[in-house]
Amino acid sequence: MAVNGADSVAIDIEGLASSIENKASKDPFMSPNCCIFKTPTVLYRLNEKAYVPDAFSIGPFHHGQPNLIDTEKIKIKYLHGLISRSPSPETILSDLFNSIKEVQTEARECYSKPIDYSPDEFVKILVIDGCFIIELFRKLAYGKPIEDNDPIFTMSCMHEFLCHDLILLENQVPWMVLERLFNKTNYNPDHDMSLIQLARSFFEFIFSIIRLPPEDHIIKDKDIKHIPDLIIKWMVSSTEQSEQSQPMLSVRREIWKRPTMPSAASHVGIGAQFRRAKSKMFSYGGEEGWQHMPCATSLVEAGIKFRRVESKSILDIKFKDGVLEIPPLPIEEATETVFRNLISFEQCYPDCEARFTSYAVLIDNLINTAKDVDILCENKIIDNWLNPQDAVPFFNKLYHNTFCPKYYYQSLSREVNRYCQRRWPSWRAALVRNYFHTPWAIFSAMAAVILLILSLLQTVYSMKK
Repeated sequence: MAVNGADSVAIDIEGLASSIENKASKDPFMSPNCCIFKTPTVLYRLNEKAYVPDAFSIGPFHHGQPNLIDTEKIKIKYLHGLISRSPSPETILSDLFNSIKEVQTEARECYSKPIDYSPDEFVKILVIDGCFIIELFRKLAYGKPIEDNDPIFTMSCMHEFLCHDLILLENQVPWMVLERLFNKTNYNPDHDMSLIQLARSFFEFIFSIIRLPPEDHIIKDKDIKHIPDLIIKWMVSSTEQSEQSQPMLSVRREIWKRPTMPSAASHVGIGAQFRRAKSKMFSYGGEEGWQHMPCATSLVEAGIKFRRVESKSILDIKFKDGVLEIPPLPIEEATETVFRNLISFEQCYPDCEARFTSYAVLIDNLINTAKDVDILCENKIIDNWLNPQDAVPFFNKLYHNTFCPKYYYQSLSREVNRYCQRRWPSWRAALVRNYFHTPWAIFSAMAAVILLILSLLQTVYSMKK
């Protein structure tokens, strides 16, 4: 019995080992094509509404949810309108399905979680949702064909829903799917805009926060993952590449390049290398570390001025001769949704440049109190549609629970901090603030100076006499 018991235990262990091997081979960590992610819980719990759709499900993650079913008929109506304009309406639908079937495996790999739909169901979701987006872009760009009873163009709430839902990271279809559907349905020779140009026309219209590059700026379709990725490419394309090193990323790459089972000595070496990079990166006070930017009030007291500049990107912030140049940032309904989802993509996509996370860190540094918000509003840098008291927590919580492997404003922060340590600018600012802040104060100071000069002259004259 003991032997049989031992045998049964051995068999169980072998079965368990085999099962683990099978599961490991079938479930890799992440596909190289993965680019559409479910929002991490640590970000999701900060503001759930910023990550989930209000009215339209796009892609498989939110498909079939009860609160989103009503808008499915709008998407079907758009698909029907697109098909009806085809030179061959009898075959176009099957052509669309067959075209997406060819890439359905690759499209499935774009999603971070398993898709619980059959291949045919998955293709159906991609075709309906993709055609809806393309038809929506065309309607807005060309102004037709728009039906009189189209709720998207007749109900004002639909505008808010679309502004929110189309930007969500987990509410996307892969760009390659949109590109295939666009090419298959581009029947009208008068419609000469590319898919990227159509998207530009749409987002330029509904998002004032998105500052787009010039028309001649080229972004290749094959480089685009989805709509949020396209928006990031638009907004980052006009900013200069940072010259700072990437200590954390380089260490991570070095660790991943090592053998799977390094020796104990190797572990010690990796740990030391990681600690050195980490301490260098997060040494706030050091010359080469990540330094905080003082808040707006402190900068004004140090003699630094703020200047609004019209730039191609809100990320393009510069410091020169005691002036901090910042492009205007409109704070409106969709602003938080845009920022949170772009930051979420940066946090999830491997080795993604944390441009928006860096921007959120910098703005959070500048804003500590409502007074800081007032300073930025007075200089027309922030166009705040919120209460100043609400704007402070909005910025302070924007990048909570995120990791910024490369801070793109590191050099800028060092320059500003060095300037703040100079005494003369702060003395000059204090003098202006205390004695020359109003015309009457200027007149009083001038009168005092004149009286002082007259008194000195009188004293000198008396001594000579």
